[in-house]
Amino acid sequence: MIAVAEALEFILKQQRDYGIEEADLLQSTGRILATDIKADRDYPAFDRVMMDGIAINTRAFESNINEFVIQSIQAAGDEPAVLNGIQNCIEIMTGAVLPANCDAVVPYEELTIAGNTAIIKATSIKQFQNVHKKGSDGVQDTVLLNANTKMTAAHAGILASVGAGRVPVKRLPSTVVCSTGNELVEIDEQPLPHQLRMSNLYMLAALLKKDNITASLHHIPDDEAAMTSTLTALIAQHEVVILSGAVSKGKFDYLPGVLKSLGMRTIFHRIAQRPGKPMLFGECPNGTLIFGFPGNPMSTFVCYQVYFKAWLYQSQQYNAPLTIARLGKTVTFTPNLSYHLPVFLLNEGGLVKAIPVPGNNSGDIPSLAVVEGLVTLPPEKSIFEEGITVNVTLC
Repeated sequence: MIAVAEALEFILKQQRDYGIEEADLLQSTGRILATDIKADRDYPAFDRVMMDGIAINTRAFESNINEFVIQSIQAAGDEPAVLNGIQNCIEIMTGAVLPANCDAVVPYEELTIAGNTAIIKATSIKQFQNVHKKGSDGVQDTVLLNANTKMTAAHAGILASVGAGRVPVKRLPSTVVCSTGNELVEIDEQPLPHQLRMSNLYMLAALLKKDNITASLHHIPDDEAAMTSTLTALIAQHEVVILSGAVSKGKFDYLPGVLKSLGMRTIFHRIAQRPGKPMLFGECPNGTLIFGFPGNPMSTFVCYQVYFKAWLYQSQQYNAPLTIARLGKTVTFTPNLSYHLPVFLLNEGGLVKAIPVPGNNSGDIPSLAVVEGLVTLPPEKSIFEEGITVNVTLC
């Protein structure tokens, strides 16, 4: 049995580069950008008007001219007009190009317009006021988004602005999730008193979907021959296999032996932690990685969050932001194991508190509903006082 830090080290040594693919812009949110995105031109590409009003040449105002003949009107999207003389002005709309020979915009709120004349009521005007100068956000070839950025909806707007309808992103591994056990039935079946619906399968699929992986789903009964046949095919077809159940020491936990017979190199089996002590991790001869999670729901959930996500993010070269909080309640934990404490987060006046989630055991499914993060408590202590600073793995 190895320590949590050692298990993480072994897993992260198996990081993989699955290459680059292109995703449609609207499918890129949540993906990891593979290359820098540069400005294809200056941003903004022209001196952009920021207020509705009139465009003038400030030399006229400095010469005590405050009444201007309205020469024309220019809307956003119009080709820029040319101011014919400093005694003139051009009515201008937000988003339009600043007309030639103009260097400021006076908003309607500071004007009186009578017929074809605009009278300025303001007592001072600054050059290029209410003008978003060309290139002020970035000149052509400026890096707008760095490689290894996790794409957000806001980033989609930036990508669209540079014409990136197809986005270079890190390719995700082809993944299959397998539940195991004769006690499991499909979610649309009515289980007998001694049966359970296969909830872990769908929880893992949903967790993977949140990380932008659409997994294949399978169920394997507690039968060595069936397990051998199914896993032979799935290992050949996928780069990652995630299993839930059959990794403990029960007489029907055939999985470790079957995987060994298929040539898997066991990197570790069993971690000094709670929940999730029986977790297994290995590599097959073709390079496929095996993540074997215990079958209890909380154990499966914790092992995914602590180990699989850490491996996935490192493989994608993405550094997840670190969340720091104060422990919201004293926690006592006696066994000499690391304890992955489920918590929910509470913001009290800017102070984030990690509040322990009450739970009965690792099979407690309802408690998962409120879990927002995990705090890993080390085995060297048994009492963790309210108010101590803790790192939170967000779920």
